[in-house]
Amino acid sequence: MNPIRRATPFVAVTFAGLVGAGLALAGAFALGTLDGQNTVTVREVTVESGTQVPTTFRPGKALTIAEIYERSAPGVVQITATSVATTQTDSLNPFESPGSQQSNALGSGFVIDKAGYIVTNYHVVEGAKSIQVTFSNNSSIDAHLVGSDPSTDIAVLKVDATSSALTPLPLGNSDAVQVGDSVVAIGNPFGLSRTVTAGIVSAIQRQITAPNEYEIDHVIQTDAPINHGNSGGPLISARGEVIGVTAQIETGGVAQGNVGVGFAVPSNTVKTVAAQLIKSGKIEHAAIGVLAQDVTPDVAKAFRLPVTSGVIVEQVQAGSGAAEAGIKAGKTDVTVAGESYKLGGDIIVEANGVPVRDLAGLRDVISGMEPGDTITLKVYRGDAQRTIKVKLGRRPSTPSG
Repeated sequence: MNPIRRATPFVAVTFAGLVGAGLALAGAFALGTLDGQNTVTVREVTVESGTQVPTTFRPGKALTIAEIYERSAPGVVQITATSVATTQTDSLNPFESPGSQQSNALGSGFVIDKAGYIVTNYHVVEGAKSIQVTFSNNSSIDAHLVGSDPSTDIAVLKVDATSSALTPLPLGNSDAVQVGDSVVAIGNPFGLSRTVTAGIVSAIQRQITAPNEYEIDHVIQTDAPINHGNSGGPLISARGEVIGVTAQIETGGVAQGNVGVGFAVPSNTVKTVAAQLIKSGKIEHAAIGVLAQDVTPDVAKAFRLPVTSGVIVEQVQAGSGAAEAGIKAGKTDVTVAGESYKLGGDIIVEANGVPVRDLAGLRDVISGMEPGDTITLKVYRGDAQRTIKVKLGRRPSTPSG
């Protein structure tokens, strides 16, 4: 069944992982991958203990960049995910046999507890046949994939290591993050180990597109420099708490590196997803089975809608919980301020007692539920308000699924 999703796609961004095949890392900023048959040595550059905190870091309980690095860097790991792809044969040479090609994806991750669980991005380990993590003392160890969720671009790994060798990073409350807050990112850009960069929270409540084309809500935008290889690393607050997992960068279509616009999956999303992956190895997202768009003030005014906020139901998937409950989709095509809408159907204004002002709000309520649960919706049909109970189904693997 189709999920709730916005019809308008988000601006194109690039994942901050580092992927390649058969290439060696040449120089400090060569974009490529570590080939399994080559040995590459990169010198770790640490932050001097006397580094002063920028003026943007607020006084009080805030730590200096050097203090954050000293506490957190031992818990940040470099991830090498190895995959094998079958190579195509030359159609002009019938005697050539299919071969295979090994490629390595480089990314970052961080330890979340003494049991050996590590969080990273799904796109860093997607399709990997083997995964290896390297700690700050340059020791490497094999890791196995506990589970992954392409809808939030989060994956959990596990290593068999003694608790004394692990430095867990605390997960903070991403809902408390404010624009202007000071942050640091620690990761492995271009394969350079344990690199720290600093900046601020540039924006909150952003949306980015996940690897499977669903939207990730409540994303944190930062100007802390993030580059290829930073994927899966922590974005850390001035209090030393992880508030996000760095995942994507905006390049403006003219560059491959940082231009001051990076995005991190919020820590509160990470907490929920990681807990479920550790518990069961997988995560199933619930869905109502509708396509919808936000009510905007312009639409509400132009067509005299009974509400000024909410969610306009534009399509109901056949066989979904919404269809079985009798949710109605709009049939009248209109265009307002360049945006297309289908009006005349239900407008969702409340879910399980929580006011629904937009799609993100509705997704928030559903994200805390499971397939098979029943959600109680308040909707407007015309000028009349009614209450409808909908049994949630399972969201397909892709929006078009």
